[in-house]
Amino acid sequence: MNVTYAQIDGFKNLSGISFAPDPKYNIIVGKNAQGKTNLLEAMWILSGCRSFRGSKERDYVCLDGVKMSSKIKLLDSVREQKISYEMIKGVNQQKIIHLNGVRQKGTRQLFDVFKCIAFIPDDVDIIKGSPEKRRSFIDMAASQLNPIFVVHITKHHAVMNQRNALLKEIMQGKAPREVLCIWDRQAAHEGTLISYMRNEYIAKINGICGKLYEKISGGSEKMEIEYKSNVFKPEDFQKPCGEDAYLRYYEKLCESADYDIRTGSTHSGVNRDEIIIKINGVSAKEYGSQGQIKSAALVMKLAQAEIFRTKSKESPVVFLDDVMGELDENRQKFVFDIIRDMQVFLTTCNESALLPEIKGKILRISGGKIIEETDNLSPHRE
Repeated sequence: MNVTYAQIDGFKNLSGISFAPDPKYNIIVGKNAQGKTNLLEAMWILSGCRSFRGSKERDYVCLDGVKMSSKIKLLDSVREQKISYEMIKGVNQQKIIHLNGVRQKGTRQLFDVFKCIAFIPDDVDIIKGSPEKRRSFIDMAASQLNPIFVVHITKHHAVMNQRNALLKEIMQGKAPREVLCIWDRQAAHEGTLISYMRNEYIAKINGICGKLYEKISGGSEKMEIEYKSNVFKPEDFQKPCGEDAYLRYYEKLCESADYDIRTGSTHSGVNRDEIIIKINGVSAKEYGSQGQIKSAALVMKLAQAEIFRTKSKESPVVFLDDVMGELDENRQKFVFDIIRDMQVFLTTCNESALLPEIKGKILRISGGKIIEETDNLSPHRE
């Protein structure tokens, strides 16, 4: 999969951006706060995913602007496709999304079309951050392989909102407790499906991460990823995902119902799952060094790309935001070996810090605009 054309205007500080990317490497060079990361973000949102920086949609439009637009053409294994995302500032913050000229109700369809993976400095939070960070990473990565996962996550989120609102009403005596079972059965169905999907993906990524981490550590360390379900034991996943599993999940919700009502929130289910990452048998979050944590996060993202490429027979587009320059030469080579057959967009303040092998189009950005675009190599790379 390759992006063949990009046009961005009014997204944060970006103005009048248009270029035809190199099919391999696109090196976005500029000082801090000039728009390098904004360029990656403006393209990333066309994948249907939330901003990898956590930006709110209302912040997409430039502070003193009224409209933003981001458009790309991409070539997958079948055909060329076009995606456009426009937003007009106002009371309702109107959002206009087109896929191949057809207006979309939301971003859901984009997720099936534009497959990309972003590496950012904050990826270390996958290791040292909250359980929610790890769950979100696994859910998004698994959804790239099977988009139906997004549907179940969305449904479960809606059911949880309704259940938690009902818990508060029951606590206040405004609703009968018997109504809770209606939402519990829906939560049990969606939660069970999510649990099984998480377990399946973690089994895949665990094997690949183990091999990659052994390589990046020179064979001296071992990495493991373990799924700790709040409802199911590891042996439960040997059984089919069916009525018995739904019932187990439902009973778990019933067991915590009294406490849930007293607190007004749900304390059982996939929203309480944990993904445990170990290095040499101990928790990386609790005992990992800074170097180990960075390496583990990097390996998890690389494994995500490798799993997607193997499953779909097509490479995702890769965004590297200020990552390569922070890695030593050995780790850069390690990353380069994994992504060498993928289209890459990377940002850097100093292109001389990159490996000479990383050759491609150079885009120099200043003040939100491309001030120089060249396919020629900079002196240190010739």
